[in-house]
Amino acid sequence: MAKAKGKDAAKQAEKKARKAGKQEKKSSQKEKKQSKKTKEDDSDAEDADLDAILAEYQKQQEQFLKVTETLSDPPTPRSSATLVASPSNNSELFLFGGEYYNGALASFYSDLYIYKINQDTWRKVTSPNSPLPRSGHAMCQGGNAGGLYVFGGEFSSPKQGTFYHYNDCWRLEPSTREWTKLEGKGGPPARSGHRMTYFKNYIVLFGGFQDTSQQTRYLQDVWLYDTQKFSWHEPKLPPASMRPDARSSFSLLPHESGAVLYGGYSRVKVSTSAAKASKGGKLGSRVTMKPVVHQDTWYLRISPPAAEAPAGTLPTVRWERRKRPVNAPNPARAGATMAHHKGRGICFGGVHDVEESEEGIDSEFFNQLFAYNIDRNRFFALSLRRPRTSGKKVGGAGAERGKRGRGRADEEELLRNLALIEGKGSTDIEIPDADQVAETGDGDEVSEKVEKPVSWEMPHPRFNGQLAVQDDTLYIQGGIFEKGEREYTFDEMWAIDLGKLDGCKEVFRREIDDWQGSEDEESDDDEEDEGSEDEEDDEEGEPSTPATSVDPRDDHAPAPAQSAEAAEPVEEDAPAVVDKLPHPRPFESLRDFFARTSNDWQDDVLEWMKYQRDIEHSSVKDLRKKAFERAERKWWDCREEVQALEDEQEAAGISEVVALDQRGGGAGGEGGAGRRR
Repeated sequence: MAKAKGKDAAKQAEKKARKAGKQEKKSSQKEKKQSKKTKEDDSDAEDADLDAILAEYQKQQEQFLKVTETLSDPPTPRSSATLVASPSNNSELFLFGGEYYNGALASFYSDLYIYKINQDTWRKVTSPNSPLPRSGHAMCQGGNAGGLYVFGGEFSSPKQGTFYHYNDCWRLEPSTREWTKLEGKGGPPARSGHRMTYFKNYIVLFGGFQDTSQQTRYLQDVWLYDTQKFSWHEPKLPPASMRPDARSSFSLLPHESGAVLYGGYSRVKVSTSAAKASKGGKLGSRVTMKPVVHQDTWYLRISPPAAEAPAGTLPTVRWERRKRPVNAPNPARAGATMAHHKGRGICFGGVHDVEESEEGIDSEFFNQLFAYNIDRNRFFALSLRRPRTSGKKVGGAGAERGKRGRGRADEEELLRNLALIEGKGSTDIEIPDADQVAETGDGDEVSEKVEKPVSWEMPHPRFNGQLAVQDDTLYIQGGIFEKGEREYTFDEMWAIDLGKLDGCKEVFRREIDDWQGSEDEESDDDEEDEGSEDEEDDEEGEPSTPATSVDPRDDHAPAPAQSAEAAEPVEEDAPAVVDKLPHPRPFESLRDFFARTSNDWQDDVLEWMKYQRDIEHSSVKDLRKKAFERAERKWWDCREEVQALEDEQEAAGISEVVALDQRGGGAGGEGGAGRRR
């Protein structure tokens, strides 16, 4: 018995010694790797002359004599780019800039790509005058001024030893593809990671960060750019007023009263206690940088100067903190990008970092899709919907109209005709046959449709994907996923119809196979995952496509661990006002909804116009156009609740709801009596 115990003790000692040797070897490798990286960074910092590199880019641009647009393959993989819908053509998307890191070198781009939706083609634009290569910049539509605006961003040497932040502002004319640099004094300081949106004739800019070799400084300043006077100014906030904490990578959405801010990311200094290595064992404190994922929501109220105000009067702004959104994504996540769509934000992806361990940070990535209703301050989870199969084959146009999405073609025709009202000078809406419509608004012919692969699962989990909504369709381009030491930049684009949610269409997708991480990283992985060959194979290959992500959380899910700022008391929103306006019905298209309720919306517009100064200049066509805009916003505002009712009714065998006053025979007819049994 004693002999067996001695043998076990010897085995344990041998195991501990082997483990200690392994840890020592691993530590030595990490030190060697860190020393090598430091030398590379030092060499990079000494050798890389950013001014010379940027001057060379500028010289290459000047070789182009005019703006040219050529047919191209889809853009090369990139992250921290901007994808924006064209404000003047509902069949175009603009992709600008970005960077790509392959594990060894970082590349920055100044490419401008245009995706022609109706033709399913990409165009590359070259110009003698365009912004220099950058990533982390902000780009938004110009609101009443039209065009697209770009500010800031960053550029680095190939080995990322030195950084450069921009503080230049540009305007892109979508129709001519021409860039114009907006010169002016007193603009915002250089930055990246900030966000911009529009409000009437103003461009609104907030936040971001400045990265130096010593530290990263997050910003919380607000700037307005007047697109009519071509000038920046930093509005003065009321004394002792509340304001959002400094941050980057947040969402900034346009609103009729200004802008709405949600979320973001920053790192703050935190003092932590640590035991000193002394005999007394006294506690000391050290300062560390702690990551914070913000979950707060703010209104930025903007009050333009009154018409009778003296010339040069500037708009006033103030921040108003809202209560925490209902049913917000849980757990809190960074890098969840959001695109604006008719009174709501469409949010996708993100990453949640778990507590740091000796091996690094464990991260959970997401591919959930949410709609954030701005006015109601509430998130709704969106999921893809497979078509319901029925054992009975039903034909005819009437049966087709009974399905969800049956009015899609009618809605598009209605929208096109409303856009043509002003040109025709008539308020009567005439719906042409779909076959007669062969061109888009800018004369681009619709190419023959090519069937694209459709997936019934959301795209692979990621963070910092580029999002844009055009013609009620969400486009997801790029994004980043991390596994171990490897960083994947997705080379793909997906499209999701927000009205139907009938699958995720693959616009393009290419393989990821050019990671060039150092051999030391691979050897570290081998040491850590020794004895697990399957995990090593996954480490070297592409990320596998999982099922539809994490189970959705309900309203009563436990709240995640929150930062100190999230624990502060939150101001409540004003009491909700009873909505007496008409609501859409299940299976009712936007066209049918407006046809049924147009008089109510016109009355609502007339009531609102009583308080407007230019009521005498408004025409009947303006009245009808504004009425449709309000009806359309209401239709999308209630979309999630209506779809839930549609699912319940379809599960019960109901495919269409018809009002009695719309049926033949009226409420007192035979059909009405028969339904009561």
